[in-house]
Parts: sequence; structure tokens; C-alpha cells
Amino acid sequence: MKKVYYLSTCTTCKRIIDELGELIADFEKQDIKNEQMTFDQIDEMKERIGSYESLFSRKAMKYRSMGLGDKNLSETDYRKLIQEEYTFLKRPVIIVDDQIFIGNSKKVVESLKEYLS
Repeated sequence: MKKVYYLSTCTTCKRIIDELGELIADFEKQDIKNEQMTFDQIDEMKERIGSYESLFSRKAMKYRSMGLGDKNLSETDYRKLIQEEYTFLKRPVIIVDDQIFIGNSKKVVESLKEYLS
């Protein structure tokens, strides 16, 4: 499997996709704003990384506006929130074979480039 989950309105996602260029040219790309993720897709990501919390972004504006910082969220909560609101997914998420790369940190992007080279 070669897939990129991203947000087309996110300048960071665009920058990373552009930076990776030909390395991910043949990957399937899913704009999570225009094509909602299914529970099956989220479950597949979780299987690769180990937890739904690892996929969850606390930087999303809705995290604060919904008061989620004051709540003790379970794995079930993280799964449901990611599926219902695309901004809760750390992005981009890039799946290559049995590997998963989550987020936009320099370390993650460098690891992905190294893996693809």
C-alpha cells in the first residue's frame, strides 16, 4: 500500500508533498476534507502505529473549543473524534508498505525520505 492522507488547505501538507515530489508521485492521495476517512482506514492506521492517540492532533482549534483538554479521552474517544472531524488527524499520514509516517516534524519527513530512497 502506498497512500497519503492529507488536507489540501494545509500549507504544511502541501509543502511536504511538494518536497517529496517524485518519491510519492505514484501514491494514492486522499484529501481528508473532501473524502471523509472511514473507521476501517483509521483502524488500519492504528494497527500500524499502535494507538489512536498517536494519530490524534491536540493542535486542532476544535480541541480547545470543545474543551477536550479537560477531559480524559479513551482510545474509543480518539477513534470517534478522528473519524468525525478531519482536523483531529495528525497530518500528513503517509503509508508505505508496512510502514507509517505521521505528522510534519522534520524528523518524520527525513525518516520518510530515507525510507523511500
